[in-house]
Amino acid sequence: MKKISLLLVVSLLTMLTSAQELTSKKGTPILPTAGDWALSVDATPFLDFAGNLIGANGTNVAPTMNFLSGNRTIIGKYFVTDTKAYRLGARLGINSTTTKNELTDLPNYTEDKATASSFDLGLTAGVEFRRGISRLQGYYGGEVGLAVGSGATSFTYGDPAAPTSTLQKSKNGFMFGLGARAFAGVEYFVFPKISVGGEFGWGVAFTSVGKAIDVREAGGVVTETVQNEGGSTFGMDSNNLNTIFGPAGSLRMTFHF
Repeated sequence: MKKISLLLVVSLLTMLTSAQELTSKKGTPILPTAGDWALSVDATPFLDFAGNLIGANGTNVAPTMNFLSGNRTIIGKYFVTDTKAYRLGARLGINSTTTKNELTDLPNYTEDKATASSFDLGLTAGVEFRRGISRLQGYYGGEVGLAVGSGATSFTYGDPAAPTSTLQKSKNGFMFGLGARAFAGVEYFVFPKISVGGEFGWGVAFTSVGKAIDVREAGGVVTETVQNEGGSTFGMDSNNLNTIFGPAGSLRMTFHF
């Protein structure tokens, strides 16, 4: 009888402790709930900062908010229930850089110009399911991704005595990619709505790159020269070789709000 009573007390204390761990002292839920949004960033700067507080020699640089992936994709999710979330990723890059070279040896001081432009678009969408009743949570799911990109450099010349055949434009091949993957991960909620974790994934990806072309003009006649025929790749592998989705096995910090 005493053993049964002791087991009941231990079970009750365990349940109370678990309940206390899932809410803050102010009653704020520690785990994500339906209606929450979340944003993930690279956890490495924060972990380095915390480690340096313990055993650093010299100054400790404040952590920064870094992208999770090298392709600068913003990664977030929306919880439709406490255990199900829609995942979204987006990147839009439009860049233009002009380089000028002043021709000081000419009477009117004209200039040559080169303008490099690029366009990059990446989108991912998926669904995530979660397991666990404590601060330690596991999750799994799947997502698809799309990536497109292009770039070119245009040239203008200020010297009227420029070479008879001048390069007017250099166009990179248009890039198009599609992918799908399954993923699984784990995270621990160190504070209410703030977790540290990581994930791995496996999937398929197809990428195609078009021809790279140089456009030249000579005597009013425009000609195009193919510098690269382009090509395509198809693979089934882990995230490390599936560049559409970016991060692979990276430690991440996720903020829920």
